[in-house]
Amino acid sequence: MTNNSTNITAMKAFPVSWNDEQDFHGGMSIRHYFAAKAMQSLISNKSEYLTDFDYDRVAHVAYRFADSMMELL
Repeated sequence: MTNNSTNITAMKAFPVSWNDEQDFHGGMSIRHYFAAKAMQSLISNKSEYLTDFDYDRVAHVAYRFADSMMELL
């Protein structure tokens, strides 16, 4: 990954600030967010990457797309 100042894998899609009165929940990771978006597209568009509808295959391909996007950050 190209960004040296930040750990890209720790980035959050929807970062949340916190204070002493609340627990901190950092939100969805950017990798999971990218995978969810890719999965939505794969399912709704019957992608060429999926010849038959196999849930495990959909998830695997979605995370491959997400990992590729993470490398570009």
